[in-house]
Amino acid sequence: MLKYLAAIGCFGSALLSSTPAWVQDLPTIKSTTVELPAGDALFPGGSSAAAINNNCLACHSPDMVLNQPPLPKATWEAEVHKMINAYKAPIDEADVPAIVSYLVKTKGKD
Repeated sequence: MLKYLAAIGCFGSALLSSTPAWVQDLPTIKSTTVELPAGDALFPGGSSAAAINNNCLACHSPDMVLNQPPLPKATWEAEVHKMINAYKAPIDEADVPAIVSYLVKTKGKD
């Protein structure tokens, strides 16, 4: 019993005695300002670009699309359907022909 009390006493005093602590300094958080390009860019073409402006600008900038290589109509149709089916783009099926027509007119290849 005496050994038990001595062990508890040693353990208790070890817990209560001060020991050096290894503490890391907290990182400094700095505020950052980021300048983003204007988001009001539209596809050129006025009313002929209405379908692509209404459906595609949520995910793509005009520059991103217009910097693609010229592609045949079948490839543009496949790309638009890929956006709808694979990426779940909320494109109305009624707008698909107008979007493809615009892409073929501006970035088409025979």
